Order: sequence, then structure tokens, then C-alpha cells
Amino acid sequence: MSFLKEKYINPLTDFGFKKLFGTEPNKVLLIDFLNQILPDKHQIKDLSYARNEQLGANELDRKAIFDLYCVGESGERFIVELQKAKQNFFKDRSIFYASFPIQDQAQKGDWDFRLEAVYTVGILDFIFDDHKSEEELLHVVELKNQQCEVFYDKLKFIYIELPKFKKQEQELETQFDKWLFVFRHLSQLQNRPPKLQDKVFQKLFEAAEIARFSPEERTAYEDSLKYYRDLKNVVDTSREEGIEQGIEQGIEQRNLEIASQMKKAGEPVEKIMQYTGLDRAVIERL
Repeated sequence: MSFLKEKYINPLTDFGFKKLFGTEPNKVLLIDFLNQILPDKHQIKDLSYARNEQLGANELDRKAIFDLYCVGESGERFIVELQKAKQNFFKDRSIFYASFPIQDQAQKGDWDFRLEAVYTVGILDFIFDDHKSEEELLHVVELKNQQCEVFYDKLKFIYIELPKFKKQEQELETQFDKWLFVFRHLSQLQNRPPKLQDKVFQKLFEAAEIARFSPEERTAYEDSLKYYRDLKNVVDTSREEGIEQGIEQGIEQRNLEIASQMKKAGEPVEKIMQYTGLDRAVIERL
């Protein structure tokens, strides 16, 4: 029996995020969002989705499974990740993931080592421990020298701390504001706000309307929403008790429980990995 009451999906769920931004019919949404945070020289006119599972050089190497991985028409690579809770070594993980689209550009034979730009975009539903400023929610990280001059401009990490975005509808000024408002409030809306009437948001609201889903999509979304709410409950409970260190332990334990339930239900390992972020080896041991 369905427990859904909202009119529109929550874009911070795995299903919601990939439905809105990871499908060919809706790629105009991803293009518009990315163009709000990319420099003028790398504005995207078109992109194609690539395999989100990236393998190492040999079978013993670790692999990476991105939320979204796409290539711009000029060759730029974009990793787009939705991160719902803090993880140990989150920044290390970002660097590791960025190494895959860099290595992926290697060419056999004579090659001058020229690389296309690689961007990692992290949409974070948490606040960095070392970035407490309430005003600064967009972080652009580059390789710089000791004079703070950009040493290499084709590798960028862009992070957005969503909890810092506090603007209400009447305060929305830029397209970037509008997108952050969507990420934070879409599932709470009943109608399209006056500030979100442009064509791109018309498409967004049509794609996000739960009544348009097939029965299979609705079931998949309900599963994804349940996992999202369980995860939020673990985080909120730990934070209320003042046990920051326990947050990640609680999340990991909940992921193991969800993985075990999905495995007993006969779900494929790839889907369990996608929902929980657990390694294949861990899931296979359950």
C-alpha cells in the first residue's frame, strides 16, 4: 500500500535525483543546473551520459560507481554526486573518483597527454565540519600554487552545502537560487511557484509529478524514499543526542540492515550497491 502524500518527488532521494537529472529525456535539467556553477568557457550546450561504473586498470583495483557521469560535447567530463550524509574521508573519496575520468582519457600509441577538463560536482545534504560560515555554501576547489594562483584549471571540485540555503520563494533572484530552492523544497510544493515558471522548470515539475509515474516507478520511488527517511532519522537522532561520531556508525549499520533486507528480497547486487554505497564484497558476505 502506498504511503506517498506528496505531489512531487524528493530530488534528494536516489530515485528522484536520477529520474530528474540522469535520464536522456530530462538532460536539459542537468545542463541548466550545471551551467549555473560552471565557468563561462565550459558552459554546456549538450552532453551524453556515460557508464556510471568505472573500473580500475585491472580486476584487483577498486572501482567507482558515480551517481551520474556525463561528457560534454567538447569533451569535458562531469561527475555529479548527491551526498546525503557525512562519510569518513569524503574529500579523499572525491579525489579518488576524479582519477577515473582522468585515466579514462589515456590514448594508446603516441599521445601528448592533453586532457579535457574534469569536474566533480557534489550536492551535499550536510555542512562541512571545516566550513562553518553560514554565507558560503558554494565551494570551488582548484589546484593552486603558493601565491594562490591557479596552477591547473582543468580539474575542479564544486561542492554545494544545501542546508545553508535559507532563501524563501520571494527571495529567489538567480537561476542558481531557484535550483537550490528546488532541491530543498520540491517535495513540499503543491503547485509551481510564480518564481519557477520558466520553461526548464515546467519540464522539471512535469517530470517530478508522482501521478505520472508507472506502477514500477512508483514502487522504486517509495523504496528510495523509505531509505532516505531512514537515513535522515539516523542522522537527526545522533545529532540531537550530540553524538556526532555516532552518526556515521549509525548510517553504516542502517546501510547493512537495508542491504541484508534487499538481498533477502532477491534484489541484484548492483542495485543494493547503488542504494547503500556498500562494496560488492561486503554485500556478498551478508
